[in-house]
Amino acid sequence: MRLLFLAVLRPHTGNAVTAQRIRDHLEAAGHVCFLKDTLDFESPSDIADFIAAERVEAGLALHLYRGGRLLQGHHIPFGVIFGGTDVNEDVHQQDKNTVMEKVLEEARFAVAFTESMKAAAQAQWPQAKSKIYVQSQGITTIPNPTFNWNTFLQRAEINQSADNLHVFLLVCGLRQVKDPLFLVDAFSAWHQEEPSVYMVIVGPEVDPVFTRDVKARVQRSAGVRLVGEMPREDLHAVMKNCFAMVNSSLSEGMSAAILEAMDLELLVLARNIPGNAAVVKHEATGLLFSDPQEFVELAERLLRDPALERDIVTNGREYVQKHHSWQTERAAYQSLVQRLAGSTENGEVGQSPRGL
Repeated sequence: MRLLFLAVLRPHTGNAVTAQRIRDHLEAAGHVCFLKDTLDFESPSDIADFIAAERVEAGLALHLYRGGRLLQGHHIPFGVIFGGTDVNEDVHQQDKNTVMEKVLEEARFAVAFTESMKAAAQAQWPQAKSKIYVQSQGITTIPNPTFNWNTFLQRAEINQSADNLHVFLLVCGLRQVKDPLFLVDAFSAWHQEEPSVYMVIVGPEVDPVFTRDVKARVQRSAGVRLVGEMPREDLHAVMKNCFAMVNSSLSEGMSAAILEAMDLELLVLARNIPGNAAVVKHEATGLLFSDPQEFVELAERLLRDPALERDIVTNGREYVQKHHSWQTERAAYQSLVQRLAGSTENGEVGQSPRGL
């Protein structure tokens, strides 16, 4: 099958990594998959022209609003993958909600990363209940073996012996929904009491206006550093050298960075929101916090309790290996995409890989 796969493909973001991995799954099954950035198309006619020129037979979109709406009305069957902000944020805007409802009506299937995301989507669009499936993200990690940690510390302007450091890594695109400033004041105050702790924020500058605010705040915050986007292999190498991964997002679908950290045997401290709580079990596979003070208390506890750190790291790695296998994800998408072949009507697509 010749497939058009639409997603927001800003480099070094979770969306781009997820889309590229799913494209690889489909191509491994012999499909031709055109992975295109939604921003490459300015109008429905641009999509129609591409479909005609490349003889596209079916479509797939990551994010119900940003991608899914572009596949409507072109007389090709398509499926959608919830991104997270579509279910958690965009539903509260009536115009977007209306569009997404129509996308779901036309879609052959919709994939949620977690049971909680599926439940939220079904509550919002109960008429689409029969076509919403759960498939967790598959995870692979590939640390760069030649990466130099000391050079990274110099780049981050951390002038301290690597042997006496505890680096807390926050990986996110700089936009408001990721809330990278949530912990900055509390962390900075903690750093002044405990100079060995640093928080390093790594990620692309997604929102230019918000990025300026982040840079200004970080610049005047002791113990907090901001580093630009990095190749995935280098980022994985950074993870292996840090003390913990931090996620302070207001909303998540399923954080690939959290899962990658677990796979690399890195502690995870995550804000207690549904998307994070779906993969981080408190005191088992990671720690969940609700406010900055609780974060500091939990972080201090980890510094004092190496046994707890070891248990959490071990459990996190086992969890990822058991529940986030890329082989399972590959089989699921290769099965789902077959539902785009033939003349099967919406909703009548049989059982999902994990059932309903």
